[in-house]
Amino acid sequence: MRPGEIFLAQFPFGDIPGMKLRPVLLLTGPVGSVPEVLVAYISSVVPTQSLPSDMPLDPSQPEFRSTHLKTKSTLRLHKMATIHSSSLSRYLGTIDSSTSAVVAKKLRELLAL
Repeated sequence: MRPGEIFLAQFPFGDIPGMKLRPVLLLTGPVGSVPEVLVAYISSVVPTQSLPSDMPLDPSQPEFRSTHLKTKSTLRLHKMATIHSSSLSRYLGTIDSSTSAVVAKKLRELLAL
């Protein structure tokens, strides 16, 4: 498990108790003695109004083929969660280095770092 990898994982709902299986981007590797990872939510629902923390991922484009996503999706960097690594159910793919650089830039802007 390394930053930049995409997994299917149990991701918590923001407004109600419970979890949903969805693709997530690993933002960190395992952290701490309890192996937890920081992840960002990937949605197949492309928002009509994109936020600065959103990033389109289109698997039909060469730079996103390695994600192995099935459909156009949006990486929603403002929707992050720390989850136990056992919540990761299946490896899907990865983002390339140029996409990783854009993700890092967007995270710095989002977190005002």
